[in-house]
Amino acid sequence: MSSVQGFFGEFGGRYVAEVLRGALEELEAGFRQASEDPEFLEELDQLSRLYIGRPTPLLPAENSSRILGGARIYIKLEGLANTGAHKINNALGQALLARRLGKRRIIAETGAGQHGCAVAAVCAKLGLSCRVYMGEVDIRRQRPNVFWMERFGAEVAPVRSGSGTLKDAVNEALRDWAGSFQDTHYLLGSALGPSPYPDMVREFQSVIGRETEAQAREQGLELEALVACVGGGSNAIGFFAPFLERGRPRLIGAEAGGRGAGRGEHAARMSGSGRTGIVQGYKSLFLLDEDGQVLPTHSISAGLDYPGIGPQLAHLGRAGRIEFTQVGDREALEALDFFARREGLIFALESAHAAAAALRLAPTLAADKALVVNMSGRGDKDLFILASALDGSAWREFLSREATHA
Repeated sequence: MSSVQGFFGEFGGRYVAEVLRGALEELEAGFRQASEDPEFLEELDQLSRLYIGRPTPLLPAENSSRILGGARIYIKLEGLANTGAHKINNALGQALLARRLGKRRIIAETGAGQHGCAVAAVCAKLGLSCRVYMGEVDIRRQRPNVFWMERFGAEVAPVRSGSGTLKDAVNEALRDWAGSFQDTHYLLGSALGPSPYPDMVREFQSVIGRETEAQAREQGLELEALVACVGGGSNAIGFFAPFLERGRPRLIGAEAGGRGAGRGEHAARMSGSGRTGIVQGYKSLFLLDEDGQVLPTHSISAGLDYPGIGPQLAHLGRAGRIEFTQVGDREALEALDFFARREGLIFALESAHAAAAALRLAPTLAADKALVVNMSGRGDKDLFILASALDGSAWREFLSREATHA
């Protein structure tokens, strides 16, 4: 399901300054041509296998399924991809496309840091210059990913404007691109922004859904539901992509319920109070005040606190094909702990929101059905947040001791 002239129903479009229209048109034409070029597709496939580590496994969560009853739970292990998350699927595809278009400099935005790590790693692999914009709030809470981006040779540029989070990093990247597009590609990390990014990111991430469908067929599974976390929405739309034009399975997106329903306490657009607006070059549902200004958001996961949602997801939510639910900070932490103890897996905090939604849903479904949750990333990056939340005093003592010794 591609966009029609850049729109998914009423959402999408290309609302940008004139200076960027030519760059977007060049990008769209290049993407369409590359998508039909066997040599480009072969290189992408080869690097996906040898460098990313595809296909990622579809793991039966046997212990969890036995404890909960109901549908059998399976976990798509995107956290085993190189750099620890699904983000590298899109990063590799866009970087190869940028090189094909003669762009030697890459810029990107990042929130939780997984997209930034993926872009930095791919740029190192392909010999491209890399600058990553990251909000100063996210830099503080995702320091391990900043460290790895710098090891890959990327410049991490702190963004201090606004709330110092993902939306502000996107703004800075767009400003940079407006003045540098002749030799620079903006490697946008989610299925949002001006056309053609929503289509392009979905296509590069659809490998998740295609593998899931094939693996489920090989294992003889009757898929009843797929569950993914939703910030901007790249892991979700890629996971759901092969199933969008069918009536089944159920497709469920878990948004950040944060600390509660008040303004600035969550980041729930579809299951909360999203309003139609035009922000950062596209039309979708955003958390806006009565004057159309973007509201502050909160999530314990740095990758889910974006105030908008990809236009295709907004359209499919309005149309009823995708169901959306909220998961609060505490429930996400509990789900992370559950799967760590029962399955030996540490979900990223973003993915833990999907895990929590799956824990709710599985007991309500028939035992002969299968539910697949996308573990879009692993939780190494969240060590400082998790240790503080789940092991506070011991963790603080450790950090104090280490700081003293340093």
